[in-house]
Amino acid sequence: MGLLDLNAGHNLKGERPVKKLALLAVCAILVGCTKVGTTAAGGEGSRHNAFTKPHDLRVAVLGDVATLNPLLGSDLQMNWMAQLVMAYLFRYDHDNKPYPELATEIPTPENGGVSADGKTITVHLRKGVKWSDGAPFSADDVIFSTRVVLDPKTNVTGRDGWNYITKMDEPDKYTVVYHLNKPYSPFVVTFFSTGGANPAIMPKHLLAQTKDINHDPYNALPVGIGPFKFIAWKRGDRVELEANPTYWRGAPKLEKITFLIIPNRDTILTALQTGDADLWPIAASAYITRLKTLPGFTVLRQPSFSFNHVDFNLTHPVLKDPAVRRALLLAYDRRTQRDKIGHGVGILSDQVESPANPFHDSAIGFTPQNVAAANALLDRAGWRRGKDGIRAKNGIRLVFDLVSNTGSPDTDSRVELLRASWQQIGVSFVRKNVAPSLLLDSYANGGIIQTGKFDLVFFAWFLGANGDLSNLY
Repeated sequence: MGLLDLNAGHNLKGERPVKKLALLAVCAILVGCTKVGTTAAGGEGSRHNAFTKPHDLRVAVLGDVATLNPLLGSDLQMNWMAQLVMAYLFRYDHDNKPYPELATEIPTPENGGVSADGKTITVHLRKGVKWSDGAPFSADDVIFSTRVVLDPKTNVTGRDGWNYITKMDEPDKYTVVYHLNKPYSPFVVTFFSTGGANPAIMPKHLLAQTKDINHDPYNALPVGIGPFKFIAWKRGDRVELEANPTYWRGAPKLEKITFLIIPNRDTILTALQTGDADLWPIAASAYITRLKTLPGFTVLRQPSFSFNHVDFNLTHPVLKDPAVRRALLLAYDRRTQRDKIGHGVGILSDQVESPANPFHDSAIGFTPQNVAAANALLDRAGWRRGKDGIRAKNGIRLVFDLVSNTGSPDTDSRVELLRASWQQIGVSFVRKNVAPSLLLDSYANGGIIQTGKFDLVFFAWFLGANGDLSNLY
């Protein structure tokens, strides 16, 4: 079976910055994500290609990950792996609806799981569940993991919502009670769910004695309760998973999943062409024409919760000026980016919520390119062109550092289109290309986004299922 998943994004995800950087996202292009089907060599309805291996799925991903423990990372590819392996109270289905995993039900006021004042949440846990190493799962693991998240020494990707927890009770080994200092409606997404860049429950029996969770060997090969388990991480090459025979829902039909770490999107395309990979999830839209010609593969498209964007670091004194930010938006030729580089895949919008999201606001439209208006705006704000065409004010030139990820020739094209757009209004930038893992690494490890080591950063974001944008803005 040949699988492709197409998206105009950058195969990157950042959900919860550990440090509240002053960010504004501009130039959103809501991308058309796809699911995958099969066009088989044996004819319509057949589910086998000559290059596939029965019960063995080979997934091509762009670049290595920084960690396999979702407690410490937020990139999309790591979260794909984690959702197959790790332990969660709640999962999200195809329609972005939550359903209980290790919890027996979703806590609500109606079933008594949420108190009348919204400040007490009771979670009942499944009995008879085992970690993939055979140890029993209980409320001890949930309480332990929550304490690790709340520990200020832990390099979590964020504590939004978690910081409302003031106390935890464990009435029995299969019940956890959270006491909050204020109601927090997104708890179903935030507290150990697959609905975003959230931590997973960790095994107390393996980590209770660790002196430093941030650097524990567990993070390179974590143990979970999901349908698969990690068996190897060969850095720079692959991450290998195999079926978990102790998974409480029953062993999966796939026996093995291998995430192939490939440094360049062109090389991913080659791997598909040679039959060395079966799936490219969130494939870049710039490749759609070539992907459609691959025998044995089907490309499917649908709206996703992701969007491409340029983020402004508002600690930069010039980018604090709304006139500069507005001018950059007005000058950016997003339509050409979508139509020419992205082959028409994506939805042009000034909002981050796609039409697939129930929180989409149809009243928010799209600002088309208007170079004349951008120049007039900068003129009024006192930014004057120099002899080299670059604008300046009070001795400060409109020249920025723009960061993007390596391995994406289509991103290179987008960045150069952005450069040409902004040259028309007297703005320039110096591009800095970094590996995807460094771009989205933790604050403690010097991740570019988390530490704010950029003026402008070009990447894609995948929103959670709750419509809460406070972690972005």
